Amino acid sequence: MMRQAANVLAFASFALADVQPTAPDLGVPFSITQYWGAYSPYYNAANYTAPPDGCTINQVNLLQRHGARYPTSSDGKDFKASAEQLQSAKSFNGSQYDFLSNWSYQLGEDDLVPFGAAQSYDAGQTHYTRYASLVNSSNLPFLRASDSERVVETALNWSAGFAFASSGALSSPQLTVIIDQSTNDTLDDNMCPNAASSDDETDAWKDVFAPSIEDRINNDAPGASIGKSDVANLLQLCPFETVAFEQPSPWCNLFTQDDFEGLEYYLDIDDFYSTGYGNSLGPVQGVGWVNELIARLTDQPVQDATQTNSTLDSDPSTFPLGQSFYADFTHDHEMIAIYSAIGIFPQSGNLSTSEADPNRTWFISRLVPFSARMIVERMDCGGTANLRILVNDAVQPLAFCGSGNGQCTVTDFVQSQSFARSNGNGVWSQCS
Repeated sequence: MMRQAANVLAFASFALADVQPTAPDLGVPFSITQYWGAYSPYYNAANYTAPPDGCTINQVNLLQRHGARYPTSSDGKDFKASAEQLQSAKSFNGSQYDFLSNWSYQLGEDDLVPFGAAQSYDAGQTHYTRYASLVNSSNLPFLRASDSERVVETALNWSAGFAFASSGALSSPQLTVIIDQSTNDTLDDNMCPNAASSDDETDAWKDVFAPSIEDRINNDAPGASIGKSDVANLLQLCPFETVAFEQPSPWCNLFTQDDFEGLEYYLDIDDFYSTGYGNSLGPVQGVGWVNELIARLTDQPVQDATQTNSTLDSDPSTFPLGQSFYADFTHDHEMIAIYSAIGIFPQSGNLSTSEADPNRTWFISRLVPFSARMIVERMDCGGTANLRILVNDAVQPLAFCGSGNGQCTVTDFVQSQSFARSNGNGVWSQCS
């Protein structure tokens, strides 16, 4: 179902229409934040490059993750319990533990943090500056968001940043469609209850990377009896406190770069086996959005029998065709499903749970950091409709529909998406 954006403005606690923020420097070395996986602050995976000579962008499709947030309710309870377990130690060896004497758990639950709001605002400014030629006062971006408070707030802050960057030439684009996550929703991975979790794989990796950290902390904190799951929880307090309080968390000082590399792979595995290639019911959860993308690229009605909302997608007011700029706001797991449905970031095989392959291309901090974005640019190249896909500004090779130079024709792209166009080759029926 659709709810008008006006109904949610009251709870957009970090809407920044009246200020001009810039996401602050968190004071943590960039080399460390890259190991925070899906909890990494946004960074460009590459510098944006203009389209090739002779090509002009005539349509943009933006898919963006919400900005930095507090932990989920369940994760927060686990983090707090592990921290208090460490605090119960009889003594501590090392000044890095001194902060525990007056530390208490202060994080909220689920919602966008101010830093995450600023990330979203900054993204809106960037995208106006880059694509200003595609919009005007009567042709603003068409916005949709999944019905999660942090996702809606992200969309509203992006819109405010987009308008501000126009120096008053444009009003804020309206958040026209908010899709109920309890129903058919192409912006959330909520419709495949039979999909396996990644618990077995992440547990297996914890057995590899966590024991040495567990031993070290227990030697430093006699009586704490920290376990492998506690190690993973305490490591994650570093990124969550840092983005929430906008200064380096003291938890970061308990761990080494090797420890964070272990966390990075733990989070890589989590997404790979949740909605990525490692889950037989992972990529099919991105099919609906891919079919919506095809409709927009070709100016043809949506053809899909998976998680699209047919009521919304058949109504020109809630799914218009012929627009020059579309912006959808979503979650990281849904973005991973969409990447996998399209066929980008392919792997030679499933990620090992016994050792991390340093040559893999599956680094979640590069795929879905906080405020991640995938952009599909449709281009007129001498009368031919071409496209390219950028993930966090890195042009994807698209070997499945072109020569691997990051560009293919729209026709070839549509042909390459047989998995989506066939509703997942029958796999969708296994979801429920």
